[in-house]
Amino acid sequence: MKKYFFVRVLNIIITLFVIATVTFFLMKQLPGSPFDEEKLADLSEDQRAEFFARYGLDKPLTTQYVIYLGNLVQGDLGTSFYFKGQDVKEIIADRIGPSALLGTQAVILGLTIGLILGIIAAFKHNSIWDFTTMFIAVLGISVPNFVFAALLQYYVGLKLGLLPVAFWESYSSSIMPSIALSLIVIALIARYTRNEMLEVLGQDYMLTAKAKGVKQLKIIYKHAIRNALIPVITVLGPISVSLLTGSLVIENIFGVPGIGSLFVDSIKVNDYTTIMGLTLFYSAFFVLTMLIIDLLYGLIDPRIRISGAKE
Repeated sequence: MKKYFFVRVLNIIITLFVIATVTFFLMKQLPGSPFDEEKLADLSEDQRAEFFARYGLDKPLTTQYVIYLGNLVQGDLGTSFYFKGQDVKEIIADRIGPSALLGTQAVILGLTIGLILGIIAAFKHNSIWDFTTMFIAVLGISVPNFVFAALLQYYVGLKLGLLPVAFWESYSSSIMPSIALSLIVIALIARYTRNEMLEVLGQDYMLTAKAKGVKQLKIIYKHAIRNALIPVITVLGPISVSLLTGSLVIENIFGVPGIGSLFVDSIKVNDYTTIMGLTLFYSAFFVLTMLIIDLLYGLIDPRIRISGAKE
């Protein structure tokens, strides 16, 4: 078991190192500059040299890379070029709250509704419930969430006036973005749950339980759901990372000051350090979530935990 986790942690470190390296050199190849070129043109040679030295841009690229890695090991993501005098770590910390709120609400809403629809569709196979669930799943996968977001803004926000159309003013401002984000979660979870439940319900031990007169609710809870959850968790992991770290499009549509909109704004102004910090943050969150998913596999099915430990 210890060896297994050591290998996983080592893989995470190597993965983050590769991502940090690739991101650093790609950023240096981007056209343009995070600085105002017109203002730089007005500076003298000495002033320009002093200006670039302040940000460490006067050094060779390899030296900048070594310094960047050294700072990274100490938890320093650098200083933003655009947000003057602010550390990237502080900027991300200030913006993570709205994104985490939207993502958490979207995941909870999507998981709850998706599981319910998937279970009902499986137990009511080839019925109107099944067809309706599959229609919702296809709709959720086919229709982009920004289209659904625009419809929510028009009908719920403008026509009915029930919720704020945009901007981050109170908790009510988080409801429509969360609903828009949850659509894809509902669709995927419902589809995967239905398919896995149908497969589980066809197993011999499920038929035996029914023949013995075991109550349907007990069959659903104790046998069917537990055995059908592993594929659901697999697809839920990457979705959760995407939602919890902010949706680039949804946050911009609703004017949410999250890290999704921060990422877009940073790209617009070529804020290299912020882009690299956000990329590394996304990556670290993703690989850690995958590790947590592996642990959840073991909780749901001990055979997986035993197998992983032996390896």
